[in-house]
Amino acid sequence: MNKIVKSDAQWRAELTPEEYTVARQKGTERPFTGRYWNTTEHGIYRCIGCGTALFASDTKFDAGCGWPSYFEPLDPANVREETDTTHGMVRTEVLCNVCDSHLGHVFPDGPPPTGLRYCLNSLSLKFEPA
Repeated sequence: MNKIVKSDAQWRAELTPEEYTVARQKGTERPFTGRYWNTTEHGIYRCIGCGTALFASDTKFDAGCGWPSYFEPLDPANVREETDTTHGMVRTEVLCNVCDSHLGHVFPDGPPPTGLRYCLNSLSLKFEPA
């Protein structure tokens, strides 16, 4: 896998201030406010930083949490998980494995077949309709 590495100035020039805060500084958008939390169109969700295909609409489900949620990535090699101990919690952070953009977190309370809920920030994604 070819990693994409950019300077902080490049990231700031390419992303909106809100996208930069979430994707590069591990911020979080407020629930029920993101551009994709209730999107039901068919297509592919790509990384806002590098365009890597991350999740398909047929794995998206309404978790009731206010963020886009998916039960599995398109290609597990495109996402990376790391332990996140911020905010007094232990969670599993999800990042783009190509450009290291913060996507959100994964939890073990999703639907079959995986039982996982990839709870992501809309600001970390761009949607490509089918």
